[in-house]
Amino acid sequence: MDWKVMLATFGAVFFAELADKTQLVGIAMAGESRRPISVWCGSVAAYMLVTVVSVFLGAVLGKYLKPEVVRYAGGIVFVLIGLLVILKKV
Repeated sequence: MDWKVMLATFGAVFFAELADKTQLVGIAMAGESRRPISVWCGSVAAYMLVTVVSVFLGAVLGKYLKPEVVRYAGGIVFVLIGLLVILKKV
């Protein structure tokens, strides 16, 4: 295992996820359900699945596309989704 890559990934994901909508959903669901362990288990399971999918897609796309193409395409999709949300189309 490449510890440098692992720690860099941990840091990037940890700081990117701080105080985003995922945490707000967890807070709301734990408060509403009064079942924090169940909310935690569901959150961890969902994040694990999302991570598996994203790593798999990244590995596949990395074989065929340059990282810059993936980064720009992701940015464009992110902006488009933001615009759709602002315009209440999503």
